[in-house]
Amino acid sequence: MRKFNISVNGKTYEVEVEEVGGAVSAPIAPAPAQVQTAAPAAPAPAKEEIAVEKKDEAPAKKAPAASVSGGETVACPMPGTILSVNVKVGDTVKKGDVMFILEAMKMENEIMAPHDAKVVSVGVNKGESVNTGDMLAIIK
Repeated sequence: MRKFNISVNGKTYEVEVEEVGGAVSAPIAPAPAQVQTAAPAAPAPAKEEIAVEKKDEAPAKKAPAASVSGGETVACPMPGTILSVNVKVGDTVKKGDVMFILEAMKMENEIMAPHDAKVVSVGVNKGESVNTGDMLAIIK
């Protein structure tokens, strides 16, 4: 266990960090190249690295092939699963109409139309997994 002082917004906190085995991430800043001289130099002190585990992420979905000029993208606000698609291409939506229902963190979240518009493209289907920022629909 190692102790560190961390300063956040001007307030200092003392934290303890436990070192665990596993993969080590690449250093944040590249280390300068060492030049070998005739006499061996003292070894540089070891730098501490923090390993960060990343969950496997699904590849990002791509927007449909149809190009829409001047359309506005309705993006997914958080990762989850689409439970309901309440619109189709050509539908007219009013501000506040529920376009999609997204299950995230065991809650049903309503994705609503930001303003009155016409649905130009729908990019997801019921049951699909989506990530933050994925295109759900394009409205114009």
